[in-house]
Amino acid sequence: MLTQLTIHNFAIVRFLELDLRNGMSCVTGETGAGKSIAIDALGLCLGERADAGMLRHGSDKAEVIARFNIENNPNAQQWLQANELDMQDECILRRVITSEGRSRAYINGTPVPLTQLKQVGNTLINIHGQHAHQLLLKPEYQLTVLDAYANHRGLLDSTRQYYQQWRSLHAERQRLRQAQEQRQARLQLLEYQVQELDEFALQPDEFTAIVAEHTRLANSESLLNDSQFCLQLLDDGDDVTINQLMKKVLDKLEPLGELDPSLKNIAQMLQDACIQIEESHYELRSYLDHLEIDPARFSEVEIRLSKAMELARKHHVKPEELVEKHQQLRSELQELSAADERLQELAVGLQQARDEYLSSAQKLSASRQRYAEELSQQISEQIRQLNMPDGRLEIVFHPQETPTPTASGLDLPEFQVSTNPGQPLQSLAKVASGGELSRISLAIQVITAQRIATPTLIFDEVDVGISGGTASIVGKMLRQLGQSTQVLVVTHLPQVAGHGHQQYLVAKHNDGQQTETSMQLLDESMRLNELARLLGGDQITSNTLANARELLISG
Repeated sequence: MLTQLTIHNFAIVRFLELDLRNGMSCVTGETGAGKSIAIDALGLCLGERADAGMLRHGSDKAEVIARFNIENNPNAQQWLQANELDMQDECILRRVITSEGRSRAYINGTPVPLTQLKQVGNTLINIHGQHAHQLLLKPEYQLTVLDAYANHRGLLDSTRQYYQQWRSLHAERQRLRQAQEQRQARLQLLEYQVQELDEFALQPDEFTAIVAEHTRLANSESLLNDSQFCLQLLDDGDDVTINQLMKKVLDKLEPLGELDPSLKNIAQMLQDACIQIEESHYELRSYLDHLEIDPARFSEVEIRLSKAMELARKHHVKPEELVEKHQQLRSELQELSAADERLQELAVGLQQARDEYLSSAQKLSASRQRYAEELSQQISEQIRQLNMPDGRLEIVFHPQETPTPTASGLDLPEFQVSTNPGQPLQSLAKVASGGELSRISLAIQVITAQRIATPTLIFDEVDVGISGGTASIVGKMLRQLGQSTQVLVVTHLPQVAGHGHQQYLVAKHNDGQQTETSMQLLDESMRLNELARLLGGDQITSNTLANARELLISG
């Protein structure tokens, strides 16, 4: 249950610390005093959207802290333990908003994302807003009401999961089918391109080798003639050669080294050079022995080189990048070829996913129809107590020849009502007046609230459009609900407020410079005065006090 709500600099609240109790607590106050501010602030702790406009004027930040006792709330305990946020028998939610519009959220002192605030909030509290009767006219909300009463979350989750699987496969097949015509044209082009490149079969680094070989073969005569000339100069010529001249120099220089030792180094250098010349001569002769002029090979290399350059131009790449381009095209061809196989797989997978979805959706439909009869009966009983003695509500399922799969199943239930004797059942929007719709909505909220596992229920002016004896019955219903769970009711009706186990007054104060809202727990005397004000306005008389005392006693 909610034990304490602390608010700093939120809206027109400077500081408010509210200790809450079990049972039914009523919140009253003049119009515009800010009765719903506490609920709006609590909504921040439950993960609702925040902005800088929520701050009290002149403040640099707003802060809301909500404390919950979870000693008897296993769902909250399990969630906190699973997220490593547990604290002994207590859950503290905190939200801070800065003047820049940024916000921070905490659970038990640990920073968390807003999604986690919303998740844990679902286990702690349930808020019924004042516009629920308007939502009740929408088919999707009617379905939500029925599902909340049936409490078949497992069926809903499995149906939604199977729907998502089917939807994902369906979307993939649609994409593949839409691209199929373009894919076929691309596939044909790729098959031709890859086949051409496969036949050419250029290997990694082969183009560089081809260029080198082509250059060598194209200049083979020059290589042969000039190498032979160099060989003769080195040591094969009939006339004087380089090797002979070097030996003559050494023959003269070596004896001089005996006369002047500084010449020995020069002699050694020349001796080393002679050795290098002899080795060069040997290598060059070996080169010439293996050098061949092969016109046929030259033609082959030239053809392959030309083809490589032609294919590179065709694919708009450098010749050195042709092998990589070949691999890219081959990979794309494999992917496109696999698309047809994937379409065949999808046909099987889609049928299986649809069968699983239909099986789950049909179980969900059966559960809805079973609980729809029960809920219809309970709502009818409740609205008869709310000054609609001939009221009757029935949840009708419209058959569909070809139902459209949705994440929430195959059903389109409609809440139909009859409010007068002999009147046929018709849609809520066509039959119910504003006051009747409010009473029906309240009856539904009270019934479904009894089925919800959260230990705290908040009703924010859900009694709009209700007055007189009907309001007293509403008060009794809410008080009875408060016997088993914590109920917080924001109301403007004294007949409802008189049934509360306790009552809080919201008041607005103005010192001429700033406006501020406060909330206080009323003792019996103060409570009588507030009920009298609700009955008769600002002029509190002995009659209104007597009426207030009767209301309070009846509660």
